[in-house]
Amino acid sequence: MNKEKQTQSAPVLIQAGIYATVLFVSSIISALIPESFPAPTPVIGLIILYLLLTFKIIKVEWVDDFGAFMISIIGFLFVPSGVSLAGSLDIMKAQGVQIVVVVIISTVIMLVVTTYIAWLLIKIRNKSEKNNKGVSK
Repeated sequence: MNKEKQTQSAPVLIQAGIYATVLFVSSIISALIPESFPAPTPVIGLIILYLLLTFKIIKVEWVDDFGAFMISIIGFLFVPSGVSLAGSLDIMKAQGVQIVVVVIISTVIMLVVTTYIAWLLIKIRNKSEKNNKGVSK
């Protein structure tokens, strides 16, 4: 019998507390970073959360349910951004075409770079698997 130890999901308030703690720490770090290198607090928080999950300091099960909930209401969370955008329609009228062009170009560049990086990583993994199979025989 092979019994795997299963980690239970943490209560929702604990999960929210983990996210709040990460965001609090990232806001402190963001305040310490010089203004010449602006790093948004949520981006720093994502990096911190990624590192905590990667180094298994916290487990995915501890933050999974609350993260799924936040993703499910992401449209609602962007309402303030939409209202802010509507408040600056005069800027959109004056420079809307340039903004749209920059967004399209940057999206295409991001897709191309992501594609080539994924292709490269798959190629490296396949090469490593071939080498490992050759060694184990």
